[in-house]
Amino acid sequence: MALALGVAQAVNFVLLLQATKRQTYVQTATLAIARLAETVQRTRSGATTPQMLRGSIASVSSPIRAEMELKPDVAAYAREMLGQVGIRVGQIEAAEIPAREFQVQVDDKGRLLRQSAVLQRRVIVVSAEIAPSRWVTTAAPLPPLHAGVFGGLIFQTFVLYGFILLTVLWVGGRLARPLAELRDAAERFDRRSAPEPIEEQGPSDIRRLIAAFNAMRTRITAMLDEKDRMLGAIGHDLRTPLASMRVRTELVEDEGERARMAATIDDMNKTLDDILSLARLGHPSEPEQKVDLPALVDSVAEEFEDLGADVAVDEADRLAVAMRPNLMKRALRNLIENALKYGERARVRVVREPVWAVVEVDDDGPGIPPAEMERMFEAFTRLESSRSRDTGGAGLGLALARAIVDAHGGTLTLANRERGLRATMRLPL
Repeated sequence: MALALGVAQAVNFVLLLQATKRQTYVQTATLAIARLAETVQRTRSGATTPQMLRGSIASVSSPIRAEMELKPDVAAYAREMLGQVGIRVGQIEAAEIPAREFQVQVDDKGRLLRQSAVLQRRVIVVSAEIAPSRWVTTAAPLPPLHAGVFGGLIFQTFVLYGFILLTVLWVGGRLARPLAELRDAAERFDRRSAPEPIEEQGPSDIRRLIAAFNAMRTRITAMLDEKDRMLGAIGHDLRTPLASMRVRTELVEDEGERARMAATIDDMNKTLDDILSLARLGHPSEPEQKVDLPALVDSVAEEFEDLGADVAVDEADRLAVAMRPNLMKRALRNLIENALKYGERARVRVVREPVWAVVEVDDDGPGIPPAEMERMFEAFTRLESSRSRDTGGAGLGLALARAIVDAHGGTLTLANRERGLRATMRLPL
């Protein structure tokens, strides 16, 4: 923006300089024509001879030659001015020449004398035929462009540039500040904190945009809250009939049938637990606290080891991370459980990065096609080609794990290894 204004002001400076030169040129031409008019009038009245007027000469022919820098526009201007004061003449010629080529002395034939004086200034010469073989010629010197005039134009240009730049910056700031706040609010928008309305400021269109954003954010928050309440209510309402069904299974005499019914009911209870956990993420009741992440990982791994699962955890130094430990345990359980289900064993390690605490869970399973990676984080999504329904689960494990990590400001990603899959959890330090 500043560069564009600078270029515009440079162009403006050139135009001002040209206009100043043009004005000076017109003033000089006017002076020469005025001298010509006075000389013609006094010559015709017999009051004086052309040689007696400073800057005027008389000759039998025009001293202006074709090789000179002719100025037909000045000649036309001279004829117009002379006509306005009632002076009629024959031909009129005008030229711009070096001052050394114009002297007021004339030779015995009435022609210009050439002298060798070196004069750097230029003059505007106007010559008019007042009678046959009688020409009157006058001249006016073009004043040089003084440093004061040049400096004044530069000063004027810089003042105008500074004023326009400050004005544009002020107007741009009024537009940019509320838009920057709106952008930051949109980037920060999540459900971990109650949304605070953005102050409506700036031009009217920006204020209306901010008001619309505040209203939209309020509606989105209300809809998400309503969704969570609905899921929670459904989950709680289903627990009672499931508990009743679980009791009734004990009345079934066939042990095989009774075991299958109990397993089905347990799967339904687990699915309900996952649904309720997802619903509670919007309104967590557990306070956030600093927890040693390697110790938390060890405690979750021990739960699986006690059941005979093949889980190994690499040793790691103490690494305190702000989290809700029960929710984080749930996410870790889901990741390790997936590794055991589809890769038979799990290898877990905790590493520290500059701004992240990283937990990696590796398995030796078949992996996942890259195109299906992100889809696996969607609720109730299962990769049937390699993970049959016989392995259990309803497709909520990864969705719940990512939701928990997102609620902590972290990320959860999947990547294929040379043999198996790696789930990488990053939590901010």
